[in-house]
This record gives sequence, structure tokens and C-alpha cells, in this order.
Amino acid sequence: MGVGVFLERVHVKYGLYQQLDGSVLRLVKQVGDGSIIKRFDKTPAPENPTDVVCPHFVELKWAYGCPFDCAWCYLKGTLRFLPGKTAPIIKDKNKIISHLTSFLDETNHGSSYPKEVLNTGELADSLMFENNGHSLSKMILPVFETQKKHRALFLSKSDYIQNILRMETSHKPIFSFTVNAIPVSKRWERKAPSPLRRLNAAKKLSETGYDVRLRIDPIMPIKNWRISYKSLIDKIFDKFTPERITVGTPRGLQSTINNCKDKSWAEYLSDRSNWGRKLDSETRFKIYSTLFNHLKENHNFKKVAMCKETIEMWSSLGMDYRKIRCNCTW
Repeated sequence: MGVGVFLERVHVKYGLYQQLDGSVLRLVKQVGDGSIIKRFDKTPAPENPTDVVCPHFVELKWAYGCPFDCAWCYLKGTLRFLPGKTAPIIKDKNKIISHLTSFLDETNHGSSYPKEVLNTGELADSLMFENNGHSLSKMILPVFETQKKHRALFLSKSDYIQNILRMETSHKPIFSFTVNAIPVSKRWERKAPSPLRRLNAAKKLSETGYDVRLRIDPIMPIKNWRISYKSLIDKIFDKFTPERITVGTPRGLQSTINNCKDKSWAEYLSDRSNWGRKLDSETRFKIYSTLFNHLKENHNFKKVAMCKETIEMWSSLGMDYRKIRCNCTW
């Protein structure tokens, strides 16, 4: 692909995956040992009312960890066996490029293989190294430039976007920023850039021509939560219109709760699902319906989805989970 003469071609493995609409597709399972590129398939196809909905997407696992240490971060459980826990660490760059090149070469030709989004932010903050010598954008976007089918997804709570603003690329990666109500962020996301700084970064990327998505997650039922989250939404649309918005309420996997220092957020959780503990269903319904109505009535915005929410909740809101277009999907 012109990235390097001595790149090793890595074997690409496939599997059969049931889609939310009931169809079955033959898709890439992993590249090589799966340490760099692997399909996220930990959530089974939902069948029961309390099963969560989560389409299976491709992870580009270029690094581990995050510097922002948010109280509820699931990486505290996921990375608990690593010596440095959630301390950021990048993987071997040559291996990242060779596995990515193999995936793109293998799946780019012809029309039989569907378009995929490669999520770089499932196990790390995608922009956490943009201000030092390990910029993810500089490393992988030239590789994506060699094809036109697949797209990179950068997911972040950072506002480190200067490299990207200076970059000329015909390949259009997707940028997604996770934001929260200001009182919630001040309490549980103290090391992360403020939501307003993230929104300013999102605005600049949107004005540059990139697709920019937002996640409002996890939505916490703090005192006056309606005022706080409606205010957040209004601030978003004062700056720009996102390509889509995915919302979520806290998911308390037991491994996360066990390994986080500040467990105060988990005190709100009572219901159970096949993806951890949740707010009670009545509270979740009030949150989603309030925010969706505000988006529709005040901003004429309907491109919304929920993250790891149950079939039961999708049905209660009159939404068809089989047509989900959430943050990590095309």
C-alpha cells in the first residue's frame, strides 16, 4: 500500500456474525493474533428484554489507557491486570501499520465486503498522544489515504486537535467527543478538559469539514439534571450541529466498580442487565425521553441512539433497535 517496503503481510481471519436485523454476514474477526485489530463481539445478539443492544464493530487497538482518570471509566476494570493499570501506553508502531495495512488490503477490493468503521477509542483515548511524538492521526491516516472504503473513528475527551487541523487528507476520519453536563464533569471527570473545551475542538473539526459525532454519556440523575443536560444540548447547537448524537446512562460492570476509587457514581445504580448495573428503568426512561424531546422540539434533531441500552428501553421509547445508527457504526 505504499506505506513501507518491508511491511509484513498478516493473516486476516473471518467469522460469521448475526446482525441486529437477523441477517448473518461473513466479516473480519481479527487480524493476526487480534492484538491490534479485532471485532468487538462481547455483547451477544440481544434476545431478552434486559439484553443490551450493541452492534459488533471493529476495534483498532493501537494503545491502552487514558490520562483522564474519570471515576466510572470501564478501563479501570478492563485493564486491571496490566502492570500500569490505565496508564497510557502505545503498542509497536510497525505492528499497528502492518495489521492495519493487511486489513485494508484484504477488504478494500470489490463490493462484496461492507464498509467498516475502525474504532480507535475503545481501549484508549484516541487523541491522548496528539501533543507528543506518538500522534495517532499522523501514524494511521496516511494508511487510510490509500483506500476509500473504510473510515477511522477517533473517540476522545481531549481537545488536542492541532495536528489534525494542519493535516491535508482526502480520507475523512470520523471524530467523536464524549461530553457531559458541566456539574457532572466537574465532579467525576476532574482531569479531563472541560466539556466546553471539547465542544470548541469539535466545532473546529466540523468547520474544517470532518464528520463530528457526540456522545453524552454517562448521563447522571443529579439534582436539577433536566436543567443541566438541556443546557448542555443548547450549548452544543450554539456551536455546531453534530452528525449524530449517542446517549447513555451509567453501566456499572462489577469489574469497573471493584477497581475504581470513587464509587459514588455507582450509588445511583439499581437495575441489572447483561452489561452490568444500571439506573432504574423509570429514571432512564425519563432521561432519554426528556433529552430526545428537547433535541427534536428545540433543535429539530432526530439522529440519536442509545449506547448499550436494553431492548425493553428501546421498545418503551418507540424506537427500533434494529435500525440503530450509534457512535461506533457506519
